[in-house]
Order: sequence, then structure tokens, then C-alpha cells
Amino acid sequence: YDKLGEINKILESKYASLQNNGSAESAKLINDLEGTRIELQRKGDRLNELEKELNARSRVLDQKEKKIKELEDIIASKDEATRLLKEKIADALRGFENKGLTIEEKNGRIYVRMEANLLFASGKTKVSPEGQSALEGLAKVLETQTDIGILVEGHTDSDILNSEKHPTDNWELSVLRATSVTKIMLGNSQMDPKMITAAGRSEYHPLDPSDKSKNRRIEIIITPDLNELFKLISSN
Repeated sequence: YDKLGEINKILESKYASLQNNGSAESAKLINDLEGTRIELQRKGDRLNELEKELNARSRVLDQKEKKIKELEDIIASKDEATRLLKEKIADALRGFENKGLTIEEKNGRIYVRMEANLLFASGKTKVSPEGQSALEGLAKVLETQTDIGILVEGHTDSDILNSEKHPTDNWELSVLRATSVTKIMLGNSQMDPKMITAAGRSEYHPLDPSDKSKNRRIEIIITPDLNELFKLISSN
């Protein structure tokens, strides 16, 4: 009996020890689980933040793609309008191709180049009858356009012009020739004077340094109105 009692005490002691150890292990396991839960919650919150950020960026990208599409549509529309206008100009000036007149489309602009011998006598600013006919045909096409800008540039060669009466030099000659062309275009059409500018560039923008006849010219540069495009680019 005494021996059984002693064994029972030993067993009770071991049981209490196991209980204590089990409680410590359980507490550790609970703490570990709580730590894991907190970490998972933290990661979940971060994922939610990232999702919100991603959605916001996605909305911004959608807005940018929409604006880019609008820009592309405007540019395509302008390009098509420029192409059609070039065709109309070419049709109107078809009889002058081999008389020193060329039409070129470059960088979204139309360049109508007329050599000086088509328009002017040497050193003169009065337009010849044939040149006037070409300018009237061009003006009739351009008067129907409402969304373009027109720059009439006068160019000379590098030969020095010295005269006591006007034009006194190449600067004056280039400006006066551009002005003469501008007046003929305005006087023989319903063009809005606000859409046209006359300018002289003297000898400083030659087309071909080895061929002075090509440098003596009038360039009529037709540019599409890009205000709509600039407004869209600058809008928020």
C-alpha cells in the first residue's frame, strides 16, 4: 500500500509537470498563432493599399489613353485635310508645273514654291500676268479654308542689290515681293487677311547654293490650325 501510494505521488507529480509543460507549450503556440495572425493582417492591409493604388493608376492610364486617342484622331483628321488641300492646290495649278512651280507636303505643312522668273522680272516687285494667274488660282482654293495659316515668304539670291530707289537691297526686295504676292491673293479672293502673313528672308535661306535661280523664289507655306490640338495637350 505504501509503495502504491509512493508510485501514485510520483505519477501525480509527473502529471502536474506535464500539465505545466503543456500549458507553456500551448501558450507559446497561441502566441505564435497570434503573431502570425497579426502579420497576415498587416500583409492583407498592405495588399488592400496596393490594390487601391493600382486601381488609381489604372484610372489615370485609362484617361491618358483616352487623351492619346483624341490626339491621334485630331492629327489624323488634320493630315487628311492637308492631303486633300494639297490635291486641290495641285489641280488648280496644274498648268504651271513646268514653269517653276512645285508643291510639297512636309511636316504637316504644304509648301507652294514659285520661282522668281514665274512671278517677277529681274529686280522687280510687280507680279507678271502669268504669275498673277497662278496666284489667283491658288487664292480661290485657299479662300474656302477656315482653319489654316498662310505665310508668304520672299527669298532672293546672294547677288548684291544696291540701288538708291526701292528696293534698295535684298531684304527690301524679298519683303516687297512677298507683299505684292499677298496683295494679289487677297485682292482676287474672299480670303480673310487675318490668316495670311507676308515676310522677307533675303538671301539667307537658299534651296540650292549652286543654283541661284532656285533661290530666287516665293514660298507660300500653308499650316493647319493646331489650336484644338494644343488645347487638348495643355488640358488637365
